[in-house]
Amino acid sequence: MTVERDKESPNLRWQYKEFKFDVSRIPEGEAVTAAEFRIYKDFSEGRYENETFLISIYQVLKEYPHRDSDLFLLDSRVIWAAEEGWLSFDITVTSNLWVVDSSHNLGLQLCVEMHDGHSINPSLTGLVGHSGAQSKRPFMVAFFKETEVHIRVSRATGGRRKGGNRGRSSRRNYEAANIATTAEHNSSEQKHSCKKHELYVSFRDLGWQDWIIAPEGYAAFYCDGECSFPLNAHMNATNHAIVQTLVHLMNPEFVPKPCCAPTKLNAISVLYFDDSSNVILKKYRNMVVRACGCH
Repeated sequence: MTVERDKESPNLRWQYKEFKFDVSRIPEGEAVTAAEFRIYKDFSEGRYENETFLISIYQVLKEYPHRDSDLFLLDSRVIWAAEEGWLSFDITVTSNLWVVDSSHNLGLQLCVEMHDGHSINPSLTGLVGHSGAQSKRPFMVAFFKETEVHIRVSRATGGRRKGGNRGRSSRRNYEAANIATTAEHNSSEQKHSCKKHELYVSFRDLGWQDWIIAPEGYAAFYCDGECSFPLNAHMNATNHAIVQTLVHLMNPEFVPKPCCAPTKLNAISVLYFDDSSNVILKKYRNMVVRACGCH
């Protein structure tokens, strides 16, 4: 059964949703090699359609009757309002804890913040909750050596966080704790993982200044990095890449790792002279890397 509750009070500033999963379906004695929380995002229209959002997933460590819960940052990512599709967040650490001791399973908390740090209702960004279409409802997926288990939400609650700045500092404290306690190999992998890098292309350096009027250059960016197991949410991995990674773990000499490549590209407009010396303004598609992922 799924339950969602919204609190309404003029004194409450922080908004969030909580999700709780029944992990009893995970086979006894199995260690989770990777686990993800997946939530569907529809296209955002209206007031926020040109915004970017920071989505953060926290493990609820301890609950209190009259103050904020203690939280532990698991994963976060920045998305555009125009993005549409499934979003994945790495929750491997907490899922293993839940399997070992179910008393620690107090669920996950999802918070959405704008670029100025202002918290907004996740539903306004297009995130689909339990009340959405069956095919778009959030779920957890756990990977084992030989099996994969999909776990649906058993309880989802929505509300607002109390405490204004205190709530924000509480989040930052646990973000710092998350950085300090992350396994050493995970932090090392993240430094070299697939991501977008700075690249400015100068048309003069390419010898194109005689026919391109404007711009003089543009920020093209490029993708580079490792696509190593586990493929965290920020790697924007395709399902094929996830499967390929698991096969690579079993047969590294037979199947290579997935490759880091652009997943989203933007266009740029170029003003130039054509062969007849006419001035032309043309929009060239797929010129700027907006996001990278493992393929």
